[in-house]
Amino acid sequence: MTTPFDLLVIGGGINGVGVARDAAGRGLSVFLAEKGDLSEGTSSRSGKYIHGGLRYLEYFEFRLVREALIEREVILKIAPQLTKPLKLVLPHSPGQRPRWFIRLGLFLYDHLGGRKTIPPTTALRLDRVPEGGSLRDGFKHGFAYYDVWVDDSRLVVLNAVDAARLGAEIRTRTEVISARREREHWCVQVRDRRTGASQEVRAKAIFNGAGPWVETVLGNVAGVNSSKQIRLVKGSHIILKKWWEGDHGFVLQAKDKRLIFVNPYFDDLALVGTTDIAFNDRPENVAIDADEIDYLLRVLNTYFDTDLTAEHVIRSYSGVRPLFDDDARKGASAVTRDYEFELSAGAGGPPILSAFGGKLTTYRKLAEHALARLRPYFQEMGSDWTADAPLPGGDAPGGLFDQWHEAFIKEFSWLPDDLAGHYVRSYGTNARRLLGNASSLKDLGTHFGGLFYEREARWLIEAEWAETAEDILLRRTKHGIFLSETEWQAVDRWIRTRVAA
Repeated sequence: MTTPFDLLVIGGGINGVGVARDAAGRGLSVFLAEKGDLSEGTSSRSGKYIHGGLRYLEYFEFRLVREALIEREVILKIAPQLTKPLKLVLPHSPGQRPRWFIRLGLFLYDHLGGRKTIPPTTALRLDRVPEGGSLRDGFKHGFAYYDVWVDDSRLVVLNAVDAARLGAEIRTRTEVISARREREHWCVQVRDRRTGASQEVRAKAIFNGAGPWVETVLGNVAGVNSSKQIRLVKGSHIILKKWWEGDHGFVLQAKDKRLIFVNPYFDDLALVGTTDIAFNDRPENVAIDADEIDYLLRVLNTYFDTDLTAEHVIRSYSGVRPLFDDDARKGASAVTRDYEFELSAGAGGPPILSAFGGKLTTYRKLAEHALARLRPYFQEMGSDWTADAPLPGGDAPGGLFDQWHEAFIKEFSWLPDDLAGHYVRSYGTNARRLLGNASSLKDLGTHFGGLFYEREARWLIEAEWAETAEDILLRRTKHGIFLSETEWQAVDRWIRTRVAA
C-alpha cells in the first residue's frame, strides 16, 4: 500500500496552488489534482488586479479591504516580474456618489493597509491635466489613485511551479472521481482525462479549492453535507484598441453604481470590465453576451469622447466568480468578496477543508488561514513563510528587480526590446534559464508570429505543464491575442506533435 500524502488539494486555480505551495513549504507532502489546465477557470479571467476593493468599503468590509491592501505590497515584492503599480483616474460623475464621499473612501483606501511603496491619492482638475484629455466635456474633477496590475494566469502557474520545486506532485487534466473516508485517511479515486486511467491516492486531509465546483466536490465527490453555499456571478471583459494617451487607466462609475475599470493592455490595447451578473448555468458554459458588451460600451461612451460599438471589440472573455453567499437577498454586486471555510472531520475522521469565495488578491492569506485550520492535524508542520519568499523568477539579487532587468538587457543585447521585455515580464530571472546558450534570434527556433518563438514553447511544455495551444497562447502567455488564425493553427500542430512525442 502506498504511503499516504499529507494533503490532497482539489483545484488548480489560485487558491488551490496557493495552498499547495504553502503546505509544501511547511514540510507537508502534497498532491494537487486539477481536472483541466492550471488557471483554466476563474483565475485566468479576472480584471488582472491585485487591489483592495475600493467599492467594498461601501459595504463596510473593512477587514477584507485591509487584508487586500496589505497583500498589494506583499505580491509586488514576491512577484516583481508579474506586477506593477497602475495609476487609475476616477472622474467624478455628477449624479453618482458625492465627491466628498469618494474622497473619504480614498482616504481610507490610502491608510487602512499601511501603504509603503504605492503612491497616495491625489485630486485632479481634469480640464487642466493630460489625464482628462480623452474625456467628454463636463468631467472637470476627479482623483488619481493606485492599485497593482498583475498577470493572473502566470501568478497561478508560478505558485504551482514553486509547489513542485518544494516537492508537491502537480497533476493537471486529472479529475477527482470519488473520495471516501477509511479510518484515518481519505481514499481518493482520480482519473487521467487524457488516457482514462484511474488510480487511488490516499491522503490524511483534503483541501477543496474547486472554486465554482466547491459544492459539487463536497456533495457528489466526498459525500459531505455543507451548511454553506456559493453564488455564481459572471464577470465579462472586452478588449479594444487603446484610444487615450498615457500609461494610466480609468475607473468609471456606471449608473448602477458599479465601478468599471479601463486599463492599458500591452502597448496599444485596452482591457475593459467587468460586468456582475447572477449566473445559473454550468461554470464551463460561461460566455459574454451582447447585452454585456452594450453595457460596457455605453459606460465608455458616456465618459469618453468616443463612439465605440461592438465592431471595435477585438476579443472578450468571461469568468464565473464563486462568491460566498452571505445573504441570498443581496444583488450580485453586493455579495461579499470575502472567503469562508468549512471544516468537516466526520466522527473524528480525516478532515476536508473547503474554501467558499475569495479573490485573486487575497489568495496567499487564504492559504495561511487554511493551513491554520488544518494545524491540529499536522502539528509538526512549519510556520507561515510565504510573505517573504519570492515566486520563481522574482528573486533578483537584493530584491532590486529593476537593476537586474537592466543587466539582463545588456547581457542579451541581441534581443529586440519588445521581446526582451516580454521575457522579463513573464519569467523574471528565469528568463536566463529559458534562453540558455542562445545568442541570436535564430537560436530561438521556429518563429510562430509576434513575439512567440519555439524556445519559449518548449519551456512552457517542459517546465509549466502546458499541453495545448490554449494553455500557451491564452493562459501562460497572451501571444494568442496577436496571432492570426493561420498562426494559431501552426502552433496547435507543433504542440500536438511535441506533446505526443
